[in-house]
Amino acid sequence: QVQLVESGGGLVQPGGSLRLSCTASGSIFSIAAMRWYRQAPGNQRELVATIPNGGNTAYADSVKGRFTISRDNAKNTAYLQMNSLKPEDTAVYYCNADVQHASWAGFTRYWGQGTQVTVSS
Repeated sequence: QVQLVESGGGLVQPGGSLRLSCTASGSIFSIAAMRWYRQAPGNQRELVATIPNGGNTAYADSVKGRFTISRDNAKNTAYLQMNSLKPEDTAVYYCNADVQHASWAGFTRYWGQGTQVTVSS
C-alpha cells in the first residue's frame, strides 16, 4: 500500500504565497506522474498542475504564471509553490500519484487526504 500526505496549507492574505508538499510512502518502486487538484465548496474537483517523471509540466489556465509544480524523486515528494494568491484559490488541495509497486507491475493511482488553503484578508 501507498500513502500520500499533503502539508503546507493554511490561511494567507491575498497576494501572499504558500508552498504545499505531497510525500508518498510505502511500497514504491517508481512514481510516474504526480498531480495537484483542488476543490472549492460547491465546485467539482479540478486539475491544477501535473508533473511527469521527466517531461514538461502542465497547469490550469487559472494558475499559469503564479503556481509552480516541482518534485524530488529521491524523497518521493511533489511541491506546489503558490504565489500571488487570490481569494478564488481558496479550496482543499489534493495530490495524486501514479505508483508502480514493482518493476513487473502496472501503475496504481493514489490520493492524499487534502490540505486546506484559505486566501482571505
